[in-house]
Amino acid sequence: MILEAIHYAATFAVTPREFRPYIRYSINLWARAKRCTQDWKAHEENCKRTILERAAKLRQRRTAVVLGSGLWRDVPVRELCRLFDTVVLIDLVHPASVKLEQSFRKLKNLRFVYRDLSGYEDAAEDRPCEPLGFLRLVPYLDFVVSANVLSQIGTGARDRLSKHGLEAREQDVLPRLIKAHVEGLENLPCAVCLLTDTDYTVIDRNGNTHETVDLLYGVETPTPVSNWVWPVVPLGEESRDYKVVHKVIAVDVR
Repeated sequence: MILEAIHYAATFAVTPREFRPYIRYSINLWARAKRCTQDWKAHEENCKRTILERAAKLRQRRTAVVLGSGLWRDVPVRELCRLFDTVVLIDLVHPASVKLEQSFRKLKNLRFVYRDLSGYEDAAEDRPCEPLGFLRLVPYLDFVVSANVLSQIGTGARDRLSKHGLEAREQDVLPRLIKAHVEGLENLPCAVCLLTDTDYTVIDRNGNTHETVDLLYGVETPTPVSNWVWPVVPLGEESRDYKVVHKVIAVDVR
C-alpha cells in the first residue's frame, strides 16, 4: 500500500488535471500486475512478440504510435524506440514509473500524449464519432498499435453511463464506440496491429464455467492471426473459488 501511495502521488504530479481521475485505475492495475506477474507473463510476451513481428515487416520505420501504452508490460517500448525514428505513446495516464524508465533508458525519441481515445463525449451526445481521426494528421506515420485498449473503451463508457444514470443507452453507445475504434484503425493509411481481449469467462476451481461476457458488445473485428487466453484474475486474487480468464486476439488490420 505504501508503494502504491507513493506511485499515485508521483503520477498525480506529472498528469494533467483533466486526466487525474483515471490515475487510481492505473495504479490499481500496476499493483495487480505485480501480484500476477507469472500468470500474466505469457500474455505479455505474446503481445510483444506480435508487435515486433509486424514491425519487422515494414519497409519504412519513421513514426510508430501505440494506443493504450499503459504500464509498458505488454508493449516492447524499448525495442520500438530502436526500430523507429519516433515512438508516440497515447493513453489517459502515463504512470510515473514509465516516465522514470524513459529517463533511465535515455529514450530520447519517445513522446507521451495524454488523450481520451474512446470518443465517449461524441457518442453520448449523438454526434459523429471518429475518435482516431487525429491519427491522419500524424506526419510520417508508418505503424499503429492498439494495445489491449479496445475492451477498456467499452468498460469505461459503461461506467460513465452508469454514473450519469444512463444505463438504458448502453446498447446504443457501447457497440458504437467499439465499432468506431475498429473502423478508425481500418481507415488508417499505414500498418496497424490490433491486440484486444474479446470476452471473459468466470471459471470455478473445478473447471466449471459460470459466465461468459462479450467485451466487444457484438462488434466483429477483422480475422485474427492468433489468439490466446489471459488469466487476468487467477485463483486467489479475488476469490479462492473462482478465476477470470480473458480471450485475446491479435489482428493485422492493415
